[in-house]
Amino acid sequence: MTATAPHFAIRAWRDFDPQARRLPGMSLGSLPVTARTHEVDRLWDLGVRHAELDADVDLSTDDPAAHRRAVDRLCLVRDLTARAVSVDWDLRLSPRESAHHWKVLSHLQPPRTITGLDDVQEALHAWRTRHYLCKLVWRQGPGFVQIRDRRWGDLRRFTADEPRYREAIALLGTGAHHAHVDADVLREFTAEHLVLRVGELAWWLPYRVSRWLQEAMAV
Repeated sequence: MTATAPHFAIRAWRDFDPQARRLPGMSLGSLPVTARTHEVDRLWDLGVRHAELDADVDLSTDDPAAHRRAVDRLCLVRDLTARAVSVDWDLRLSPRESAHHWKVLSHLQPPRTITGLDDVQEALHAWRTRHYLCKLVWRQGPGFVQIRDRRWGDLRRFTADEPRYREAIALLGTGAHHAHVDADVLREFTAEHLVLRVGELAWWLPYRVSRWLQEAMAV
């Protein structure tokens, strides 16, 4: 989905440190955000190093319009995480989901709050203490794509060289209706917990890495 008008706004600052953010000139005020693939590049160039979402990421509702809003905000959190930009955001999960559903999202910057879980504090503590960059990333090489996943404690690799996988990732990146994605590819990605279903939308969880933060063998 490509947007031509703002979907929502964020509050933004030039520094991640809470004390530094109070200094003159650190606040960038409220900035409009659209669901474009390169939106975070624009925010980075503006100087954004810390952002605060304007509303919860609500995955507990059955409202299709709310699903689109949730995916748009998740896109921003994912892409800001890839840039190591800190984010204040709040997550609302459905009580119908597994108690460990949050782990699917645990490669993202940890949220301030989670609702919809029986043991919220335990989940938040685990997310905050075990989070690190490049926990779930994908890269595109010459003629292939590879995903590296450490959300479950060990390293899991998924490598594919067929164009249909790249085409599916391009669709899923900002969230697509599941019927618009190659069914076999979507089934494989879903089995590997690389896609999040939000109502009728399917959303690509990994963020793209442009350079390793550690030696490639260690990531």
